[in-house]
Amino acid sequence: MSALDLIHEAVKNALIKDGWVITADPYTIKYKEVTLFADLGADRPIAAERGEQKIAVEIKSFVNRSPLRELELALGQYLLYGDFLALTDPERKLYLAISQRIYDGFFQQKAIQLVVQQNQLPLIVVNIETEEIGAWIN
Repeated sequence: MSALDLIHEAVKNALIKDGWVITADPYTIKYKEVTLFADLGADRPIAAERGEQKIAVEIKSFVNRSPLRELELALGQYLLYGDFLALTDPERKLYLAISQRIYDGFFQQKAIQLVVQQNQLPLIVVNIETEEIGAWIN
């Protein structure tokens, strides 16, 4: 397992404030001989007759010198985790969690918006200071 991202606890607390129950920290994705670890697994009841929503969350701080390189790595992780998750827990949706600051800056660039749209990359945008979710982007 890798080290926790700098914003891990803030994202976790924001999900809890939003009504999610953290069910795994980290969330294990195991398929045949491959074992991967997304940062969080969470569930939220939606209605008595509809059961619950389930998500897995990969958290990225984007603090390194090149945010584009970090996006390359995050996108690769997202695709890999998503492929295995579709086979092992198809009811669980995978999200990439990022800070509001990174979303307002780097993710507003037209080229980055294209990547997010082309790859249908679902995002959870978190205000790190208040530990609240600013947006769910599907």
